[in-house]
Amino acid sequence: MTSLTLKRARPDWSGIAFAVILTLVIIGPLVVVATWAFTEVWRYPNIIPQKFGFRFWGQTLGRPDVWNALMLSLKLSTVVTLLSALICLPAAYAFARMKFPGRDILFFSFLAGHAFPKFGLLVAIAAIFLQLNLIGTFWGVVLIQLVGTLMFMIWIPVAAFQAVDKRMEEAARDVGASPLRVFWSITLPQAGPTIFAAVLLSFVGTFYETEGAWLIGAPGIRTMPVLMISYINNQMVIQYGAVLSVLLWVPSFIALMFARRVIGGGAFARGFGG
Repeated sequence: MTSLTLKRARPDWSGIAFAVILTLVIIGPLVVVATWAFTEVWRYPNIIPQKFGFRFWGQTLGRPDVWNALMLSLKLSTVVTLLSALICLPAAYAFARMKFPGRDILFFSFLAGHAFPKFGLLVAIAAIFLQLNLIGTFWGVVLIQLVGTLMFMIWIPVAAFQAVDKRMEEAARDVGASPLRVFWSITLPQAGPTIFAAVLLSFVGTFYETEGAWLIGAPGIRTMPVLMISYINNQMVIQYGAVLSVLLWVPSFIALMFARRVIGGGAFARGFGG
């Protein structure tokens, strides 16, 4: 019995080594970028920066194009998220509660935009947008970014609506509540937190979207991610891009922490259910 206990207590060194390597691969680049954002002098071959400071934060945040790009990104994300909610949430409720021909095929078709190389799809769409005079326009970028919200705004709300306790809805109808009252008082309060998490993830995903904003929006539309790329490619001062990168982490961190608390581990799996 003692030998069996010792055998079970023996650490899995291969698993620990894999976890450490994976952590370094993921966290390492983030640490380097964050270090560059607060570095004023870092010369080779020194491993540690010679001087830390906030000089490049002031220079970056003092540029008008940074604030213009930030306001534009916030405006785009808000418009895209609202349109996506208006279009996708009724569809998600239909997928969750109704049976109709071709339901499963149509449901899985919303993953089509994520099943193929995205840039190739964007090039094909750009050719169509060119004929419609949507290249370099605000609404052209809105339309292309709507494609990226479908998975969040269809699959997660479907799981939320399917998780609602139907017995409570039936009880409310039995005592004379109207369908609208049942939805407002029973369905929405139960599904609401998960739907809000989907909305938040869609907002953040749109805020970070780069390929569509660059391919469809250039040269007139310059969002924060596009501006960050231009900083990195066109300027020798790496701190400018590092500062913008750190700024872009903030909404993502907040959204992911909130979504992790609200969405259970089986939420995506329930979205596959009939």
